[in-house]
Amino acid sequence: MRFILVMGWLAALWSNHLMAEDLRIGIIGLDTSHSEQFTLRLNDPANPNHIPGARVVVAFPGGSPDIEESKTRIEGFTAAVRDKYGVRIVGSVSEACKDVDAILLLSLDGRPRLEQMKQIIAAGKPVFMDKPVAASLKDAVAIYQLAATSQVPVFSASAVRWYPGVLEVANAETTPARGAISYGPAHVLPHHPDLFFYGIHPTEALFTVMGSGCLSVTRTTTASASIVTGLWSGSRTGTLHAIHEGAKGYKLTRFGDDKIAEQKSEGDYTPMLSEIIKFFQTKQPPVSAKQTLEIYAFMEAAEESKRKDGARITLREVMVKAGAPDAWLPEDGKVKPTTPKSVPKGLPKPGGS
Repeated sequence: MRFILVMGWLAALWSNHLMAEDLRIGIIGLDTSHSEQFTLRLNDPANPNHIPGARVVVAFPGGSPDIEESKTRIEGFTAAVRDKYGVRIVGSVSEACKDVDAILLLSLDGRPRLEQMKQIIAAGKPVFMDKPVAASLKDAVAIYQLAATSQVPVFSASAVRWYPGVLEVANAETTPARGAISYGPAHVLPHHPDLFFYGIHPTEALFTVMGSGCLSVTRTTTASASIVTGLWSGSRTGTLHAIHEGAKGYKLTRFGDDKIAEQKSEGDYTPMLSEIIKFFQTKQPPVSAKQTLEIYAFMEAAEESKRKDGARITLREVMVKAGAPDAWLPEDGKVKPTTPKSVPKGLPKPGGS
């Protein structure tokens, strides 16, 4: 009996030691499902998708009364993280930054992000910024500049970047993709460029395949969808089909040297959250400021092309307008796609015959 008691005491001591080793995480923004899903994966060791090494200990709900998705869901998500997972609820960003090792900035609305980030960066906390980074490219650039000046590690990404099906397509060949098509939902909201909210997901899938080096975009828009075609260096093209109305889903197709690869599966938040915790531990972001800002420049240029009836807009011009430093600027976008010199041999026959 004494042996059992001693072993139980040692197990409890070891468990408490492991808990003490966990990073303490603060959440800002409880108006998105990510707040509950991330907390579930970090705070519940029994969950099959549990990610060890960190625990959410405090959260500031925030919220935006003029966004339906925010005001109608914040109460439920706040109750869930508090009552199910023991998270302490506080009344301000600054309180959420106290006595924690890192921050998950999950607020649904991009408009307050710059002011929120000023407080987080002043506290010196590494932070993951969920989508959207901000409600404008200008604010996104300002956030990354402030973080760089203060030497505070930050990063942002969409979960689709680590979906197994997306990675399978991206890595289908060792050579760069000649082109890609990505489609997905892009709900139009009045407060942000219309790709910044959900359009970020198929956009980031496109960039996961195509990589950096987008020079310019053109856009065709209807009530149902927007078709954004990007020209990459090396005369490569990437197309985003942003679905505004009608049937919605995600899919990615890659055109390569020897094969055409199509996405066959999706995924969930778990791989991205693993990358976030690794980032909090190492302070090394898996996606750089320049990479992320290129994606937001693509979406901002698409917005500008829409305003100008489909005109070609370079990413460099919108980045310069947003105040980006030279080190983050894309190429000037003057490269023109090359025309094939002849009809290639070995074309597939119709019907596969």
